Amino acid sequence: MKRVAFFDVTEREVRLSVFDVRGSGYALAEKRTFPLSDDHSFALDAETDLPDGVYLSLPLRALNFRIVDVPFEDRARVREVLPFELDGKVLGGTESVIFDAVAIGRNDEGHEILAVFIEKKLLKKILEPLQALGIDPLCVTSLELRHALADFSPVKLVARAPLSDDERERLAIEEVRQPTIDLRRGEFSYTRGIEKTKKALRTTAVLLALLVVIGMSDVLFRIWLSSREIAHLKTAMRQTYRDLFPEEKNIVNELHQLKAHVRELEGKEEAMVGVKPLDVFMALARIERDGSRFHEIAIDGKNIVLRGEAASLSAVQSLEEKLRRHFAGVSISESKASAQGKTLFSITVRQRES
Repeated sequence: MKRVAFFDVTEREVRLSVFDVRGSGYALAEKRTFPLSDDHSFALDAETDLPDGVYLSLPLRALNFRIVDVPFEDRARVREVLPFELDGKVLGGTESVIFDAVAIGRNDEGHEILAVFIEKKLLKKILEPLQALGIDPLCVTSLELRHALADFSPVKLVARAPLSDDERERLAIEEVRQPTIDLRRGEFSYTRGIEKTKKALRTTAVLLALLVVIGMSDVLFRIWLSSREIAHLKTAMRQTYRDLFPEEKNIVNELHQLKAHVRELEGKEEAMVGVKPLDVFMALARIERDGSRFHEIAIDGKNIVLRGEAASLSAVQSLEEKLRRHFAGVSISESKASAQGKTLFSITVRQRES
């Protein structure tokens, strides 16, 4: 439940009222009184737990007033021209005071405005003890001024009528809802809420930046992983191509070069009736050759002649057995020793009927 605290400074004491906010209504939850010292300071007891929303009301004796005439009523515009209207009418000049304005009526010259101001030194003297206690009012107003503005007469600003506790409580609630004035302006502006908002925004920005960094890290990791997989596939493709075509030294694009070989074989369709070149290459790629190499693949009708070299005759026979798993009519048609001590071979196979 939201709560607000209202400090009502009187002649000799400070009245603290804490209200529970229930929808648009306010219920008094706590009430305390503290003695006010000559330097406008007071001490809170240990049991006092204040909410963030704090309002401060000053007595009429702490404020100064001037009535000025302006041609408009808009409060923002009135605040802009007040320094010029009050110049020469305020002891020490307008730079030494904090002011606000209240419209009090109309006349032949326009609008009557009650300029309410307080010396900066006095306001600082009032706020500093509060801030030392961790109290930073949202608004500095005056419930006594609100009471004086009802059926306003300048006399009411001097002859202050006493207010009962119930009246002060009612006026405090009205000030929380809509302050009559707010002297927390200029260098005395309320900044704690702004600082909290800035801190929250900074925290949000840092968290968003972290999320972006994490997201980018994940994307970069996936790109790196994909690059690794692609590189591995390219290496495997090149090794398979080299095993199929060991005589080729200039390998630029394995896939395109393999397609060229297939197109070359498909161009010899009449000599390869019933033979599917791509199936032949795929079958040969699946065979473990243990150092054996194919130098030439010749297709003569339905017969496929594989020529190459192996480490020994037993390696040729082992290759023959492995070829039987993928081809029909496998037979060693020729085998002889080479000058390098290896065994040259020719093996004839036929593609199995699908």
